[in-house]
Amino acid sequence: MRSLEIAACGMFLLSFGLGVATAAPSPEDRGSMVLVFKDGHRQSFATGEILRINLKAPATIEYRDGHRERVSADIDHIEFEAVESAMLPGRSHFVGKWEVGQGNGDNFYITLEADGDAEKTIGGAHGTWTVVDGEARIAWEDGWHDVIRKVGSKHEKLAFEPGKTFDDTPANVTAARNTQAKPI
Repeated sequence: MRSLEIAACGMFLLSFGLGVATAAPSPEDRGSMVLVFKDGHRQSFATGEILRINLKAPATIEYRDGHRERVSADIDHIEFEAVESAMLPGRSHFVGKWEVGQGNGDNFYITLEADGDAEKTIGGAHGTWTVVDGEARIAWEDGWHDVIRKVGSKHEKLAFEPGKTFDDTPANVTAARNTQAKPI
């Protein structure tokens, strides 16, 4: 009788352990895909955030949270990235109001909306944004463009003046902080 109780207890613990082990996917289970455009630029997405992609012109991406994003360029092909790339921050990581520096000691705010709209409290106030390779890339109406990226446990904002590309040297690099706390 004692061995039957031990066997039953062992089976319970084994099944409980398997249940806990498979209950929540680990970050390593997240997938990532990359749209590669005909002009060569790439745009990464966490597959867990995407509900569907409509490739008919104009192509659109529908996210699980309900918002849609129009893809403005011709897609050449879609790639699926390795796990290391999937660990990059996704779109929802950047949504919110960011306090960033101007490069002269003064600060301003950038608000990134889930629908791809962006607003800032200085200069040409409206813009659009997307996530490319784990960083938020923002194009402003005044010709400036910014990047907000995660660096370790912090974030930084890189500013590029009109006429420069994201591959050029930034005009300034400052700290960035999301002022809207998110649950862990």
